[in-house]
Amino acid sequence: MREAVLSARRIVVKVGSSSLTTALGGLDTGRVDALTDVLAGLAADGREVVLVSSGAIAAGLAPLGLPRRPRDLATQQAAASVGQGLLIGHYTASFGRHGRTVGQVLLTVDDVTRRAHYRNAYRTLRKLLDLRAIPIVNENDTVATDEIRFGDNDRLAALVAALVDADLLVLLSDVEALYTGDPARPDSRKIDEVRTDADLAGVAVGRAGRAGVGTGGMVTKVEAAKIATGFGIPVVLTAAPLAGPALAGEPVGTFFHRMPKRPAARLFWLAHATSPRGRLHLDPGAVQAVVNRRKSLLPAGITSVDGTFTAGDPVDLVDAAGAPVARGLVNYDAVELPGLLGRSTVELAATLGPGYEREVVHRDDLVLL
Repeated sequence: MREAVLSARRIVVKVGSSSLTTALGGLDTGRVDALTDVLAGLAADGREVVLVSSGAIAAGLAPLGLPRRPRDLATQQAAASVGQGLLIGHYTASFGRHGRTVGQVLLTVDDVTRRAHYRNAYRTLRKLLDLRAIPIVNENDTVATDEIRFGDNDRLAALVAALVDADLLVLLSDVEALYTGDPARPDSRKIDEVRTDADLAGVAVGRAGRAGVGTGGMVTKVEAAKIATGFGIPVVLTAAPLAGPALAGEPVGTFFHRMPKRPAARLFWLAHATSPRGRLHLDPGAVQAVVNRRKSLLPAGITSVDGTFTAGDPVDLVDAAGAPVARGLVNYDAVELPGLLGRSTVELAATLGPGYEREVVHRDDLVLL
């Protein structure tokens, strides 16, 4: 038995579209009810449960007469607007069989990348849990653009797990575990546990679900597992029909061990829950100072600037090849920086005033990538 699963008091469970719907679209009510039975049982035991559920777009396909998931954004949004109501309606009825109230929480990229929105999302989720309700989280596909292209809720689930300080993240899909390759191939081997990145060496992961209604894949689940375990949250990856045994601590699926040292919440947020608004290109000396000596970034080490941003926005710091080496909160607007590049802070203070004797990115506002 997995002790980390049995001892978890606050659990985030993510389920994908292919685990809730038929290949032609439309909800598979039997699958939804089976999942809610398991989660309601956890809640009855006094554990807090947050469900991150895909399926809005997929659930809207059949009612709209769409044979497959549309590629154009407008039709995706239309399908989501129909399917989200059907999805939350069935969850409400299904959990209601157990006397459980659910709360719908629709999030966009901004809600998990902008710090003020992030705090608001936390307060909503925390209050729902305090009121003994089960939050059901989904991306707001009706109005969102970027996250529909992102295509799956795996990363969102990892961020929600960190947001609510969960003890466990469970990723449910249509595959029972992580394999070294396509599970249908006889030479593929099941991976029972992942402790470090070395355990993933040589693993080939696919991007499409079997049912054809989801857009994620094993790659997004592995990435989500890395985010969560990096914040100190263990992860179980398995198939939706095995949710019961997995949450009972049985050794099914793949178990990702948490990293022993949890980063500061602020730096975790900066690394995983923000989208860069621009890029600062660094010379080799600045890369060494930032990466190896953990120094602040000064104007003298920047060679060029990309993007449109204002002071306080997240930006990526990139090396001469354009590869991101760090992300930080910038202290200047994009329009200010070009005139400061390559100059020392002493020179800037002497010519422009003492307000310019400051770092472009302070080391306390910087995380290595």
